[in-house]
Amino acid sequence: MKIKSLFTLNPEYKSKHNHGFSEVLKYMGPGLLVTVGFIDPGNWASNIAAGSMFGYTLLWMVTLSTLMLIILQHNVAHLGIVTGDCLAESAMKNVNIHLARVILLTSIFAVISTGLAEILGGAIALKLLFDIPIVVGSVIVLAIVIVLLFTNTYTKLEKLIIGFVSIIGFSFLYEMSIVSINWPEALTSWVTVSIPNGSMVIVMAVLGAVVMPHNLFLHSEIIQSRQWNNEDEAVIKKQLRYEFTDTLVSMIIGWAINSAMIILAAAAFFDKKIVVTELEQAQHLLAPMLGSKAALVFGIALLFAGISSTITAGMAGGSVYAGLFKEPYNIRNTHTKIGVAGILVISTLIIFLISDPFKGLIISQMILSIQLPITVFLQIYLTSSKKVMGKHKNSTLMNLLLLSIAVILTILNIMLFSSFL
Repeated sequence: MKIKSLFTLNPEYKSKHNHGFSEVLKYMGPGLLVTVGFIDPGNWASNIAAGSMFGYTLLWMVTLSTLMLIILQHNVAHLGIVTGDCLAESAMKNVNIHLARVILLTSIFAVISTGLAEILGGAIALKLLFDIPIVVGSVIVLAIVIVLLFTNTYTKLEKLIIGFVSIIGFSFLYEMSIVSINWPEALTSWVTVSIPNGSMVIVMAVLGAVVMPHNLFLHSEIIQSRQWNNEDEAVIKKQLRYEFTDTLVSMIIGWAINSAMIILAAAAFFDKKIVVTELEQAQHLLAPMLGSKAALVFGIALLFAGISSTITAGMAGGSVYAGLFKEPYNIRNTHTKIGVAGILVISTLIIFLISDPFKGLIISQMILSIQLPITVFLQIYLTSSKKVMGKHKNSTLMNLLLLSIAVILTILNIMLFSSFL
């Protein structure tokens, strides 16, 4: 069994069979890195647009997306734990080589789209806070992320990002505490499916902002940070058990923050019939409505969201690109470096060509939703294969759930394209 040099802890570690909360904490972390991916600036744009244009109505999409996400991330994490390969490596080893390359290339386009949204969001935050031009801000965010990725270990990045997620979460708690929220309507909207006229693009953007293909590649890679002895069946079973706790708790945190974005926009803007078309507009409107502190907190949280999610996008890009060469993510290796730096630099260069940053964020999320079924069907093929997973292959029930999700994603994409006809 190969060792992931960046992500693996001490291979000589001997489990002392400690149980309880302290034992669970040892396995917490990978899920929170995935959570960062779906509270990124693309989500901010999609959710604020959803809340300002349609009120609480589209909260159901956050609930549905998160339920799908829990199943998908839990399943792809099993692939990493059982095989020792991330999704990209496993594709190259177990799928027709030409088909695998095509799939991974589409995934790279999706990661570029993700990186664009995340760098752009950080740049918008710098403009809001310090009046730095978007182009200059994009380069600053790129430089910060490249330095962090190339000079820090996984464990240090994990702690940094957990701190960022905490700041983002508390920021929205503060802002929700100073607006008047219609909680009965919000509670109903979380579980009631409704697609108002003209909302299909936003619905798909919300979906693409939560269920993100690059996160499937990322989770299958970073879950191996908790690998100690994968030749021991007892250790594998323990990892599989605690992984679900990590994933479930992390995804619920992400659901709460995404919901908070829509609720804040609905309470602050929709009730006053204000349609938000830019993140800058959202911050400027918050100042007279909720006070300068709320506007400042908005900008700070957006900056942390942009930087932290760009870090995870870079890690995902490095994982996919290295996977093309059947290699694991390792920031000291050439292919990983090329994947990380190349994808983030391309994302930044595209920002130079965008005239409408807010629209760019929305479109980037749509691109993710279009690529998503491809990655999901790849994942289903691999995790249902006895050759790949052995006795840990998907159960019949899991396959039905995964296939149902893949079908729903495909149908929603068809509805999206139909909305343009």
